[in-house]
Amino acid sequence: MSTEAVEVYESPLSADTVLSHARLYPQLRFMGSKHRLLPWLHEVLRDYSFETVLDPFCGSGAVSYLFKCMGKSVTSSDFLHFCFTIAQATIENNSATLSPSFVSRLCESNGEDCTSFIRDTFDGIFFSRSDLMFLDRVWCNLRRSRSRYARALAISALLRACVKRQPRGVFTVSGNSNRYDDGRRDLRLNLEEHFLEQVESYNETVFDNGHSSRALHKNVFALQAADLDVDLVYLDPPYVPRSDDNCYVKRYHFLEGLSHYWKGERILYNTKVRKIPKKYTPFSYRQQAIPAFQQMFKMFCRSTIVLSYSSNGYPDLDILVGLMRKVKKRVVVEEHPHRYHFGTHSKVKRALATEYLVVGTN
Repeated sequence: MSTEAVEVYESPLSADTVLSHARLYPQLRFMGSKHRLLPWLHEVLRDYSFETVLDPFCGSGAVSYLFKCMGKSVTSSDFLHFCFTIAQATIENNSATLSPSFVSRLCESNGEDCTSFIRDTFDGIFFSRSDLMFLDRVWCNLRRSRSRYARALAISALLRACVKRQPRGVFTVSGNSNRYDDGRRDLRLNLEEHFLEQVESYNETVFDNGHSSRALHKNVFALQAADLDVDLVYLDPPYVPRSDDNCYVKRYHFLEGLSHYWKGERILYNTKVRKIPKKYTPFSYRQQAIPAFQQMFKMFCRSTIVLSYSSNGYPDLDILVGLMRKVKKRVVVEEHPHRYHFGTHSKVKRALATEYLVVGTN
């Protein structure tokens, strides 16, 4: 594969186009996603002076992308590999887009060189056999790619294709079930058709804001000192919910594995949906969450701290404000009503919440 990507350049966005461009960012049905809150986040954050920003719980990448649209130098990080891959494609990448010829070669059959790992592992669990063979085929062809941005863009398109094709966008139940088939277009298209559409969507995100940005695959507590030297840090950790759990691996294990073809992952074959082990974070446990917040605030005591918090999580807002006041002279709380669209019916009360931004400055 000689021609992998097309180099493009766009000037930094003007102030009046920042939000309209940010809202074009491909939305994942992602637990805790702030995509719908981008207008409010922009309204609050544009009043603060900063040039460098760290988003160490970047998730789907929507808020990191808002910062990039605002003309900031962004470091976007996550302990999940698939989130890092999306950030690499959309935040770190300033100029590379996938060419039609490259995409066509990704979709081509490659005979005996192609493995059948995905088809063999998830047959009868997620998607049709032909869809699973398509995923194997694209990954087989991706191994010949020399451009990390071409790979990241293609994998990001694959990830969103899988989310759109999977009922409810999570991988806790078999995708072959007709229980959630309501006739929507996303469930009628096959994965290759979704993939081709998502390539276009992610290509459209690529632009150069005039600054270099980075994507990291790290736990927040594994960040190096140089990573912490930023004007502003945006913190959106996985809060302990009042009920259920906040395990992203349980819901998105297929995306995590697909992002690096399950390299180094231990598949739990005794589970119905072939899960991988949960990845540890102290923010998943009530006994560990408060000390983790305290440690994290101390790490970023020299930066403006912006904490995103939902009223349906633990610890309580008053506790978090008190912890932040130990390292910041001034703490301001902004609030906004929000409905999380993770639930599938109106009786899911935990979908109704007040979203807070707790901003600490010196």
